[in-house]
Amino acid sequence: MKKILFVINTFSRAGAETALLELLRLLAAEEQYELSLYVLMEQGEMLPLLPEGVKLENHRFHTESVLGGRGRKIMYRTILRALLHRGNFIRLFPYLAGAFAGMLRRRRIQPDKLFWRVLSDGAQRLPEEYDLAIAFLEGGSAYYVADHVRAKRKAAFIHIDYGRSGYTRRLDKDCYLKYDAVFPVGENVKQRFLEAYPECAERTKIFPNVINQTEIRRKAKLPGGFDDGFEGIRILTVGRLTRQKSYPVAVEAMRLLKAAGEKVRWYVLGEGPERVRLERQIAASGLQEDFLLMGETDNPYPYYAQTDIYVHATGYEGKSIAVQEAQTLGCAIVVSESSREQVRDGVDGTVCALEPEAVCRAVRELIREPQKRAAYGHAAEARRIDCEEQKKLLEELLWK
Repeated sequence: MKKILFVINTFSRAGAETALLELLRLLAAEEQYELSLYVLMEQGEMLPLLPEGVKLENHRFHTESVLGGRGRKIMYRTILRALLHRGNFIRLFPYLAGAFAGMLRRRRIQPDKLFWRVLSDGAQRLPEEYDLAIAFLEGGSAYYVADHVRAKRKAAFIHIDYGRSGYTRRLDKDCYLKYDAVFPVGENVKQRFLEAYPECAERTKIFPNVINQTEIRRKAKLPGGFDDGFEGIRILTVGRLTRQKSYPVAVEAMRLLKAAGEKVRWYVLGEGPERVRLERQIAASGLQEDFLLMGETDNPYPYYAQTDIYVHATGYEGKSIAVQEAQTLGCAIVVSESSREQVRDGVDGTVCALEPEAVCRAVRELIREPQKRAAYGHAAEARRIDCEEQKKLLEELLWK
């Protein structure tokens, strides 16, 4: 049996982690691979969902979310332990100082980008050699597989807009040159990555996210979803509460909708570091009863199925799992330009600028035209995701 190792930064509830779970399930069903997973941060609440037969390589693991209070304390201890491991702080100081100086010049301080190198170099070492080692996220997992894993072949996934998310070749130490294959999840992600690494063009192939549409539809029929008795138009957004997701635009768009007299309520499923800031904006806008931060849920799919409009207005994306889930469940969708690749504008959704006024206009149009909402939903639900192409890409690497 071929040995495949997957490495990911954390195993929390997010898009990339969801895609990894489905890919592991797909490969585990083949019964021809020996699958292993290593989680660099050593924590994440999705561990109980790991498919049977997938070996967790971590010596220690915590199931607390990195977004929760106790989970953050565990995360900081893990980073500190890695920093002190075998003199890492002294050895990495020139790199950290140089990377921080670069962030100052760009006027964009991102501590997490520094932590990934620390975690990679201070992480547990795996004794085995693998037929294929896969870094499923940028940053720490990409550094770890490139520098510290023994494998006959190596592949790296790219899930984000490489440049806009803050990565640079200097920060990465050109790690992607060490990979036999690079798998961006979409065409825009691919082009943005190749702007930084043009010499990787021949080894870079699009690997779409794997999702299980049958399972999503099954879970959407389980008990759950909205229970507030609201009788107006429901708007849903699913995603972590981070700056990347541009929630202040959504809050202001909601204020404009209410000012226009629309009977709407906006629900957000997700958790993250921007909660307090968003709660202040919501309160200042008088939207405490209208823009609801619902937190995380184990099963978001009944909410998708019961919503009237799904909105995904973000600053930058790779290829959103949440949009794919909304399409699977027949939602009428509004997205910003960052997700244009996923929606056929005017066919199964509306693409608008990332501005409160533009989002408000797009939503109001769908409120006023229920037939368009229905048409969008039918067209979105008709889209099918075939996973055979993804399996072939991995097989090509394994038997190359």
